[in-house]
Amino acid sequence: MEAFPVIDMEKLNGEERAATMELIKDACENWGFFELTNHGISHDLMDAVEKLTKEHYKKCMEQRFKETVASQGLEAAQSEINDRDWESTFFLRHLPVSNMSEIPDLDEDYRKAMKEFAADLEKLAEQLLDLLCENLGLEKGYLKKAFYGSRGPTFGTKVSNYPPCPKPELIKGLRAHTDAGGIILLFQDDKVSGLQLLKDGKWVDVPPMRHSIVINTGDQLEVITNGKYKSVMHRVVTQPDGNRMSIASFYNPGSDAVIYPAPALAEKEAEKGQVYPKFVFEDYMKLYAGLKFQAKEPRFEALKATESTVNLDPIATV
Repeated sequence: MEAFPVIDMEKLNGEERAATMELIKDACENWGFFELTNHGISHDLMDAVEKLTKEHYKKCMEQRFKETVASQGLEAAQSEINDRDWESTFFLRHLPVSNMSEIPDLDEDYRKAMKEFAADLEKLAEQLLDLLCENLGLEKGYLKKAFYGSRGPTFGTKVSNYPPCPKPELIKGLRAHTDAGGIILLFQDDKVSGLQLLKDGKWVDVPPMRHSIVINTGDQLEVITNGKYKSVMHRVVTQPDGNRMSIASFYNPGSDAVIYPAPALAEKEAEKGQVYPKFVFEDYMKLYAGLKFQAKEPRFEALKATESTVNLDPIATV
């Protein structure tokens, strides 16, 4: 198995740019995941976010998680559990409207750090989308515009902790799935592992690396790229020791954005026929909510049946 792709973004600014762009292209086409170093987000800020997230879990989430585990009898399980995940989570919304002030139990330092971190991740996501446009031969700004809808993109963060599990062979931290949205930026624990992706029929560990940001592409990019960049099944396995932190931020289309293969890419593969539907992102999310842990292909097929009702407006680039 070849090494998990790690991209040094500093190399985009020098004579190694072409080689680095090729690494990103290969990662998008053959892995669906890659890890970024020298991404421009302050290590001090990342350290603060990690410290505050772990403190918040201890103070506000840990006891609640233990009570949930006890009430569901998960520790006493004797056979594999397929309808639960061994995780403690909460969600923050940044765009189009932040809900940060509405989340209880977040102290001011934590809110401030997460707000700054989210702003940096938003910039990084948009930078990455333009790098993908360059590799795909699309106009700069095409993907951002495709996500825009009438109010701009949807952007939010799932803050998760995966506590030690007494029976890791019986329950996953998070069951296998592809991500519904656009581009996902993950700040994960650098000591406790657990994230795995499915490649060539085998589960591969995503290596913990200090101060890196893990990127993966979601179902919407698969559609827009006409299957060139496929979303990939991934999961979190539980560990008997250590609490794994995961801060996953999802840069997704706006709820009313119309998603469909970029004509320039669909035309290149016209002989294969267009296998992806066009649809409103919100409709996809409604479907995904009940089918997250199943294969993505039936979701695409279900939307094909309704696509004649979707208005298809050309995407103007800026």
